[in-house]
Amino acid sequence: MLGLLFIYFIGKYFYELAKEFGKSQWGFAIAGVATYYLGGALLYFVVLVPLMFIIPDTIENMDDRDHGFLIVPFGIGACFLLYYLLKKRWHKEIPSPETIDAIGREEEN
Repeated sequence: MLGLLFIYFIGKYFYELAKEFGKSQWGFAIAGVATYYLGGALLYFVVLVPLMFIIPDTIENMDDRDHGFLIVPFGIGACFLLYYLLKKRWHKEIPSPETIDAIGREEEN
């Protein structure tokens, strides 16, 4: 149940960010949710698989709840990183008022 709340709020924040900058709202909401799951998958490849070679019974002895507690921070961290990068990039694309005012003027030499 908690996972559904995470998915809802992640999608909502990405939807609102895309709406603010005039991008595809549903596309980026889905991309945000996919990033949450990819961040969880990254946990397995970066942390748990190498740990499995060091301590062989690590993954087998873990509960599903333990896996969930490990996946959530990685997923939220990946979403936060993508959100921050998108917001920063889209902020740079907004033209400043000086450049908008200079569009119709002739250059004086």
